[in-house]
Amino acid sequence: MGTLEEIIKQKKFTDEYHKAFVGISYLYNIIDYTQQKLFKEYDITPQQYNALRILRGQHPKPATVGLIKERMIDRNSDASRIVERLRKAGLVERVTCENDRRAVDILITEKGLGLLKRMDNVVAEIQEPLKTLDKKEITELNELFDKMLARWIEAGHY
Repeated sequence: MGTLEEIIKQKKFTDEYHKAFVGISYLYNIIDYTQQKLFKEYDITPQQYNALRILRGQHPKPATVGLIKERMIDRNSDASRIVERLRKAGLVERVTCENDRRAVDILITEKGLGLLKRMDNVVAEIQEPLKTLDKKEITELNELFDKMLARWIEAGHY
């Protein structure tokens, strides 16, 4: 396999912007497929994994469903439903907030932390192709993503 043109069997793109858009879309689908397959082995979804990572980052402090929703990569995720599924699996617990009895705090459990720890090396493996870029290139790529993301948000697309 070689270029995007060869992989998707398209001889020509409208311009380099079109090619970049198709390339990003194609790569996103490869990453999504790989993640879906990986997470299935651990009986969780990518959205549940994302919520657990957010909670691990907060640990030992609790988080609210609102905070989880705000930080989710997939903004269309139903954070309340995700938290409930994680609770049923014993990966998180819901605790009444001490400061506000109407609020509920979400905490990752030891079981949840253990699951993430078991998954860390496998997740690192699926990120391995990024290491074909040297430090300068990956920094530049991240800067370009930030620039594009800012423009998409500014244009009201997210």
